[in-house]
Amino acid sequence: MLLLVLAAGWYFWSKRDPAPPNTSAAAGNGGNNGPGKRGGLDPANRPMPVGASVVRTADLPVRLTALGTVIARNTVTVRSRVDGQLMQITFREGDTVRAGQLLALIDPRSFEVALAQANGQLERDRAQLANARNDLARYRGLLATDSIAAQQVDNQEALVKQDEAIVLGDQAAVDSAKLQLSFTRVTSPVTGRAGLRQIDPGNQVHASDATGIVVVTEVQPISVVFPLPQDNLPTVLARLRTGAVLPVEAFDREGRLRLASGHLVTVDNQVDPTTGTVKLKAEFDNRDLALFPNQFVNIKLLVDTQAGATVVPAASVQRGAPGTYVYVVRDDSTVTVRTVKLGPADGDNVAINDGVTVGERVVVDGVDRLREGARVDVIDRAASGNVAGAGGNANDAKSAAGGGEKKSGSRRQRNGDGAQGDAKVGTKSDSNAPAPVSTVPAAANAAPADAKQ
Repeated sequence: MLLLVLAAGWYFWSKRDPAPPNTSAAAGNGGNNGPGKRGGLDPANRPMPVGASVVRTADLPVRLTALGTVIARNTVTVRSRVDGQLMQITFREGDTVRAGQLLALIDPRSFEVALAQANGQLERDRAQLANARNDLARYRGLLATDSIAAQQVDNQEALVKQDEAIVLGDQAAVDSAKLQLSFTRVTSPVTGRAGLRQIDPGNQVHASDATGIVVVTEVQPISVVFPLPQDNLPTVLARLRTGAVLPVEAFDREGRLRLASGHLVTVDNQVDPTTGTVKLKAEFDNRDLALFPNQFVNIKLLVDTQAGATVVPAASVQRGAPGTYVYVVRDDSTVTVRTVKLGPADGDNVAINDGVTVGERVVVDGVDRLREGARVDVIDRAASGNVAGAGGNANDAKSAAGGGEKKSGSRRQRNGDGAQGDAKVGTKSDSNAPAPVSTVPAAANAAPADAKQ
């Protein structure tokens, strides 16, 4: 049995197809002229395509950035100052209310009764005072004729003063009752935006309630508090001492959309020892209500403007062992490493205090592949974009053409299959028709013959 298996294996091994010729050697021989070498040019010496920018002069604004919190100028929790039943809410949540505007009504009936009682007591005591004054006048007349003792006149004078004091107390009670009655009309102490109401009509309110009726926030104008490092404090204070108004801009959390513009109001009187920062406050008109209390915003404080600064793109500045440096493109299309001293930065631009001169070119794109003395090919971004677009269109055209050819081939194949199908149907339908002559066996027989040769 083992001999039969070995014989069968030898038979199939002797009948296998010959290996195709090795084309890798030919491809390797022709590689010197292939696209990998580009005519024999060493890739190590090939120029690196880079993007460059010209060093220029510009007026660079010096801005300090920080993360700030929007704070309402005044935040008031409107509470009831008397106890009673809440009868009516007269404001709409979210509306702007004015100072002195009626917000809520509390049942005033008990306070009206108290006022009436105070008025009655006052009238009674006024009548007693008037009677005491009349008696004093009579006693003085009798004393002039020596009809009564002087002590009786003195006692009556004291009684008049006592009644006068009682009347003054009654008048104060009346005023207090009027004040308590006025507290049943709850008004807004400031102009601002009313929040959500904290209690519904019909509930009993008390002067000791912590939640109150509604919270009113004054948002026009509005303030933003933000911290700055203590190292920046001398610069800001020096500008404020000169009387300069420092502009402040508030941006959204991404730093793209400017929400409002204002000015710096004041600086806190102490540095936070835990963070080493000092708080500053800026004020904004907030006419469009873009700023909202407790909102986080990005603040940019304009401290100064550096005129005629040497400016390069921030992307050209690299940091490494030499410190901060840039790649400068020389006239012979090579680059050199140049250490620079950085100045203030603003957006995508940064000022260079020392290291480059105006008119030189610094590498912006492709910096990570460069080294000292490397050859570069400065690419025009606009031109490269047009070439890339043209190449994309050509590739699209080739793809479309290839797809058309594939579709045409598919249609031809389907037509061929249809023709063969028609021939088969014709053969089956007409049994007397001669059988078609097939050339496939001949080709199959020819293939082994060629293999044997």
